[in-house]
Amino acid sequence: MLKFFIAGIMQGSMTYGIHGQDYRPRLKRIVASAFPDAEVFCPFETHPESVDYDDDRGRDTFLDLVDRAMEADVLVAYLPQASMGTAVEMWRAFDAGRVVIAISPLSKNWVVRYLTDKVCPTLDDFELFAASGEFRRLIESRG
Repeated sequence: MLKFFIAGIMQGSMTYGIHGQDYRPRLKRIVASAFPDAEVFCPFETHPESVDYDDDRGRDTFLDLVDRAMEADVLVAYLPQASMGTAVEMWRAFDAGRVVIAISPLSKNWVVRYLTDKVCPTLDDFELFAASGEFRRLIESRG
């Protein structure tokens, strides 16, 4: 069974609050429709109040999440804007030889450009990529 990690912008450059997380259920649906038997982990579901954690819990959570990103077979990162946390998760997954997909208009950003197997500019593009079977073929080609 394939394990997927849903990465994506949460706090970004905001000094207070978080970006909307409504993209996460859609990403999970897209992955589940292309890979019905997959295990899909979403950090926000496990830690919806993480920006309010104290330093000890925040540090432990962050380090656990980057380890989970590395342990997944596939990391799908939603980056409408830059996100340092997502960049670290992407690095860990890439460095471990995992498949990394970015959904981002930032195709010139070096993290997006060089740490991914595929960049889809939008969620709609990612959905088409998954529905076409190309996503499955990419994962299978990485064996």
